[in-house]
Amino acid sequence: MHRSRVRYLLLAIATIVAGLATRAFRGVLPDAIGAYAGDVLWAAMVYLLIAAAWNRAPVQRVAAGAAIFSLAIELSQLYHAPWITAVRQTRMGGLVLGFGFLWSDLACYAAGIALAAALDHGLRSRSAARIQAA
Repeated sequence: MHRSRVRYLLLAIATIVAGLATRAFRGVLPDAIGAYAGDVLWAAMVYLLIAAAWNRAPVQRVAAGAAIFSLAIELSQLYHAPWITAVRQTRMGGLVLGFGFLWSDLACYAAGIALAAALDHGLRSRSAARIQAA
């Protein structure tokens, strides 16, 4: 059973829009949402992009890949060479690579990956049920 790449790319785009909205409207959101939702959504987006790329991979493998990628990005924030600092100063570089290591980001990434994996599992189960019913 494979995932629809288009569906997962659209979900990833919607997640990006939601994540950017949490940054843009941070001042009017409750503190916890303003502080952590962007990181949760970032990790969910990573999951969705991996799921779209490897559309036949099991949920657990996609989740592991998203967790490894997210951890690598977070650990890279401990590295402060001038060239990577310059990349992080750009809008896209800052959004993708972040700025400074935070333990709380790891918890947010775990939550985002878990939410995306639950969504993925639900979508795949629903698709499988439809196929069996046909």
